[in-house]
Amino acid sequence: MNNSLLPLRVGVGVIVLNKENKVFVGKRKDNPIDKWQMPQGGVNNKESFINAMKRELEEETSIKSIEIVKELKGWFEYELPENLLGIIWKGKFRGQKQKWFIVKFTGDESEINLKTKYPEFIEWKWIEISELTEKIVEFKKKVYEKLFLELKKINF
Repeated sequence: MNNSLLPLRVGVGVIVLNKENKVFVGKRKDNPIDKWQMPQGGVNNKESFINAMKRELEEETSIKSIEIVKELKGWFEYELPENLLGIIWKGKFRGQKQKWFIVKFTGDESEINLKTKYPEFIEWKWIEISELTEKIVEFKKKVYEKLFLELKKINF
């Protein structure tokens, strides 16, 4: 399949930090091996990036209590591996270009609930920022390495 003809899907991602500056990660329902990721998803037609981020975060984790720390500059892109092309997103996209946000979780952990209308995660946990790139699927690793560098720039 010639994936260069397919467009990139426009999406958002969110780095959720708790009071100890640990990062929220979830284990995906469709890939329940020891790989974790941060909440992310597509942007709907005419939806702002901030609204898309808040909607995706709530849809995947039930989290509403956040303060936005920063919207990261530029785009973060990844390509799907050959074995997932034509399968994910009904075969319409070759990967994603994402706008990422860093937010502080200001609520109580009881707010976090993965049993949402369309569950994507089966498990969640807080990890150290330094663990971020070790736990992610290979094809998203470069994005997570860039996000890790952005997190290191922030003075908490």
